[in-house]
Formats: sequence, C-alpha cells, structure tokens
Amino acid sequence: MPKPKFKKDHVVTSVVAVIINLAGGVLLTKRNVPPFMGQWVMPGGKIDLGESIIRAVQREVLEEVGLEVEVQNLLDVFEHVKPGEDRYHFVILYYRCHPLSDEFNLNEAEVTEARWASPNDLWQYNMPEGTRFILEKLFPDPHYCEIE
Repeated sequence: MPKPKFKKDHVVTSVVAVIINLAGGVLLTKRNVPPFMGQWVMPGGKIDLGESIIRAVQREVLEEVGLEVEVQNLLDVFEHVKPGEDRYHFVILYYRCHPLSDEFNLNEAEVTEARWASPNDLWQYNMPEGTRFILEKLFPDPHYCEIE
C-alpha cells in the first residue's frame, strides 16, 4: 500500500491562542488563507525554528489581530492529519491566553473578520475540527444531547 504524500516531509507544530476576555468572550477570527480559509478559528500558526512556544503564541496573535496577550497554560494538543489534495499534518498546541486589551487591529492578509464570541453562540460558526475540539472542552455545547 503506497504511503500518502504530504506537502512537507515533516510534521508541522503549530500553536493556537484561546483568548478569553474578562466578559467571557472567545476571540474568533475568519481565516483569509489556507488551511481552513473562510472558517472561524483562533489566532495561531507555525512555531519558527529556535522560537520558544510562548513567544510563538504571542507573535502569532500580534501578527494576526494586533493584540498583546498573557499566555497562561497549555489546554490540550490536537493532531490534524489530512492526506490528499491539501496534504497537511499538524500537531497543534492550544494555549489559554488573557488579552491585555479588547481592541484588535486585523492583518487582512490573514484574517477577514474577528469578534468576541459568547460561549452560547460558538456553535453557530463554521469551524474546523480542531477548533471545535478545544472549544467543546472549555464550553460544552448546551444544545448537544447525547442519546444512549
């Protein structure tokens, strides 16, 4: 059986900032670049070689939405493997962060929109599996009912 081909010859390690403001809102951004173009995610991206993980979280948030954040703790890790046309393999580290302000300045090359979403409204957004994974851990969907 042939091995699936990927764009890179290695796993890409990325960081994502789960930014929650004092009002309890979560910062969601609508991506303007692949992967996940047009979907709602949280700020994040690849860790540069030699860059600390915490610094990567802070840099990505500043680059995408112009916010400075205090990085608090690792929430979880998610692996995204997508062979085929897009051929991505990411290991994503999700960090809870506190914003040092509530105002953002979008980098429109990467993000088309950003908003503070109420935990009650999170599930109306079109988001990739990894984003939904971490948000469901923090804010279980009140409309979801598992039937046994």
